[in-house]
Amino acid sequence: MPTGVHIRDVRDQLFDAAERVLLRDGPNALTSRAVTTDAGCAKGVLYRHFEDFDAFLAELVLDRRDRMQTQAEALRRAAGTGTITGNLAVAVTALFSSVAVAMVALVTFRFELRVRLRRVWPTGVPLLTEAVAMVASYLTAERDLGRIAADADIGTLAPTLIGAAHLLFADQKGAAPEPAAVCRMITTVLAGVARGPGSSDSGNLLGTPT
Repeated sequence: MPTGVHIRDVRDQLFDAAERVLLRDGPNALTSRAVTTDAGCAKGVLYRHFEDFDAFLAELVLDRRDRMQTQAEALRRAAGTGTITGNLAVAVTALFSSVAVAMVALVTFRFELRVRLRRVWPTGVPLLTEAVAMVASYLTAERDLGRIAADADIGTLAPTLIGAAHLLFADQKGAAPEPAAVCRMITTVLAGVARGPGSSDSGNLLGTPT
């Protein structure tokens, strides 16, 4: 097997294990031993591929950030279809129902991890900043199509929406918020700037016009 492929497989195995530990037990329980135990491999395997555990965690966060590109592209392609509320509800639910909320907590929890990330990500929190960019790109596309007001302050709307979504999902205890609650939050943030019949759908998460 080519060495590069093997390393990628090991990294993915360890990253997936770290996600499981983080979601199951929280950032306090995320140790190298917990990760390798969950992955079913020796502890030394992790240190053969990463300088130390914080280097591993930094690569994990950046890898999950990069995966958001697919979500961003899908959301942008949805511009002009369905409803704005529905499209955004699908996107933020997929984002915050994943490991994103736990990742943000992890970055906040570990000082050394923040130091590592600052070397390659000088401002903001990875995942959240990507999420804001994803929403801003989508809202810009909808503005170009006339479904968002031409004078809408997207630079303010996008982080406001992601911040509100983060609080909504982080406040849950083992269950995602109801779809209607997600839609209400989005409708409230976009009140006054959404235009036309495709602007809002407070009851339909998938955004299919009713």
